[in-house]
Amino acid sequence: MPNLSPQRADVNFACVGCGKCCTGHHVPLTLGEARQWAADGGQIVILVEALLESSLVRPWGKELAHVVKRSQEVLSGQTQAHVAINLAAFNPAECMHLDDDKRCRIYERRPLVCRIYPMEIVPDLVMLQEEKDCPPEAWQQSEPYLRNGLPADPELARLIVLSRQTNYEQVSLRAAICAELGIGTAALKGDGFTAYFPDMTRFADALDKVSSAREVVVGEWDFAASSVKIAEHLAAQGAALTQSANSGAFQFIPVTSAT
Repeated sequence: MPNLSPQRADVNFACVGCGKCCTGHHVPLTLGEARQWAADGGQIVILVEALLESSLVRPWGKELAHVVKRSQEVLSGQTQAHVAINLAAFNPAECMHLDDDKRCRIYERRPLVCRIYPMEIVPDLVMLQEEKDCPPEAWQQSEPYLRNGLPADPELARLIVLSRQTNYEQVSLRAAICAELGIGTAALKGDGFTAYFPDMTRFADALDKVSSAREVVVGEWDFAASSVKIAEHLAAQGAALTQSANSGAFQFIPVTSAT
């Protein structure tokens, strides 16, 4: 059994095929999964957040270690930042692979995140039934899911660890893809995300190029902010602020009400 942190002691669960988790979710992808998603005709959204050592909003405890491990250290102005880049399948509505019966057309090669749902990717983040899309009947099944706080199925445990390890191992390649695409503006973690919708032909070409490159180039980054207060904080830390907030290059998705 891989080394996983315990969740709630005992949980029964079985998928009932409702399709809710396949609707309205941008699914994090590995590089290989992103390449396949592009080949299938899907759109990728690149979501970016970054952490400074003295961020106004920052994760603490073991979550901080996870955030740093899945982030690329980059230069921003006069300081360093840890940029976390997420390549995700863009699913504002139903997943393009969901059929009329709410069944997955690519079930045998579905992404890792889909395989481990409803378990959490982030270590030490407890799976909470009320935060999942699964209907009540899914949690009333007789099939054991967690026992003594750990996955009852060894294969599920293996996939959770594989998902995390792949996330960590591909950090620099995700940053290199962004450099190839001219993406270099992040949001402060806790303030929001910058969202990019690359042309998929360019995205596939960039992915192929960095995957075969001998040297990975990650580039410098700047920040977009949701408020004057956040912008002043970033500037005080020596971080570079973007001059292209209205360029249409990215969408800023705020997650706080800071002013």
